[in-house]
Amino acid sequence: MSSLNHKPLSLFVTGTDTEIGKTFVSSALLRGFVRAGLQAAAMKPIAAGAFEVNGVLHNEDADQLDAASSVLLPPDMRTPYLLKEPAAPHIAAALENVTFDLGHIVACHAQALQRAEIVVVEGVGGFRVPLTATEDTADLAVALKLPVVLVVGMRLGCISHALLTAEAIAARGLTLAGWVANRVDPNMTFPDENIASIREQLARAYDAPLLGIVPHLSPASPELAADQLDIDRLLQTLRHTQR
Repeated sequence: MSSLNHKPLSLFVTGTDTEIGKTFVSSALLRGFVRAGLQAAAMKPIAAGAFEVNGVLHNEDADQLDAASSVLLPPDMRTPYLLKEPAAPHIAAALENVTFDLGHIVACHAQALQRAEIVVVEGVGGFRVPLTATEDTADLAVALKLPVVLVVGMRLGCISHALLTAEAIAARGLTLAGWVANRVDPNMTFPDENIASIREQLARAYDAPLLGIVPHLSPASPELAADQLDIDRLLQTLRHTQR
């Protein structure tokens, strides 16, 4: 149970695209929250691409999040929808005759908030990945009523992707709590100039701060990445928006 004097916090992590380090940055955020003395748990509500270990289904992203958490949620609560096929969620769900119920995810999230002081919810793919014929991951963020942290994969084209995603987040009435520049392409030209451009525009349009620049780390280390994140500033924003 949460021992906070104020109510538990939560945030939704989305990205400019798939394969841009959303799980990596989510894990780094979790490490940072744990360092700050918080009981931190993770949810990956929808995960596509599962493998079996000793008769139990696992997902690589979900396992990484668990490894960075100080509170482990029951697998069915952490990942209400775990699909075997490594494909877009709506395609994998159709193959397995699964229908996503956002209400069920919201209920699992409410239970998670009873067990931890902060819950990091990682989306799937980019911000508008289809889930059903009428709903996408943006609808999931809205249903959860959470502030959003945007992970920007620093590579060619990232400025447009970042601004379009920020615009979509705002269009849904959600708060952009901040963004993280993740150096996924170590050979990217003019990374600092790209970061400066995104920083200026997101600050001006959405008052969204740059929470950190994560260097290209090989091997990837959420522990080292956490050193680059302004956890205190993010916590201040979350406490302000979730009073």
